[in-house]
Amino acid sequence: MNNKKLYTLLIILCIIGFWVFDNFYTPDSYTNPEGDRAGIASILDYLPQSTTGNIVEHDYFVLSYNEPYEQAEWVAYPLKKEHLTYDDRDRPYFIEDPKVKTKSADWRNYKGSGYDRGHLCPAGDRRFSEYAYNETFYTSNISPQNREFNAGIWNRLEQQIRKWCKMYGDLVVITGGVLEPGLEEIGEEDVDVPDAFFKIVVKGDGKDAKLLAFLFANKESNRPLSDFLISVDTLEHRTGIDFFEKQPQDWQVKLETSVEKLGWKF
Repeated sequence: MNNKKLYTLLIILCIIGFWVFDNFYTPDSYTNPEGDRAGIASILDYLPQSTTGNIVEHDYFVLSYNEPYEQAEWVAYPLKKEHLTYDDRDRPYFIEDPKVKTKSADWRNYKGSGYDRGHLCPAGDRRFSEYAYNETFYTSNISPQNREFNAGIWNRLEQQIRKWCKMYGDLVVITGGVLEPGLEEIGEEDVDVPDAFFKIVVKGDGKDAKLLAFLFANKESNRPLSDFLISVDTLEHRTGIDFFEKQPQDWQVKLETSVEKLGWKF
């Protein structure tokens, strides 16, 4: 075999190897060997209703997986001041969540779809630990997002929440896409593309708690974040989820029925 044929053969083998690696290689898991729960216990009383009963607890966030839509109906997590670091982290692979019994969607469903693999619990909120950062790359924590939306107003809200955490202290964040019939689907597993995304932010606790709820269309907007505030009651009607079912009824009436911006700096 002459050098030209050998070179061509090596190129072909490399192309095949890269294709196999890209399409079939997946690491096992991103389990934290230290088992640090990172304050998850502190948010258990704030967890929303799971309409599916498929609740998954990781070390740094909790989610309710909705198998027919191939994504979480919500992700909840604590955000603490000590979480807000600027550590450089290498982006890991998106991998299936080993704790989702029905198997979370493969990341390859997103390839060529035109949609971002949008984080629900942001990787930027978990830079303080390699394991915490990596956990956000489970596919149970992603949802198809318009690219301009993901990089635009959704990112602006994530940055605003970090500012609030620095100003006010520990927060609870609940987020997800609105899962409803008739959505566009992508990939071989028919991952649904939400038309809208929500985020709820809670500060304080007990009678001193305050919260804000946001609802955005899955597209970019230059409008102020405050334009997208809605009441939790309105969001519950849209999603079919009881967001604070474990809280006392008077607490829910006080905080869920209206929009109160007082005490939040935009």
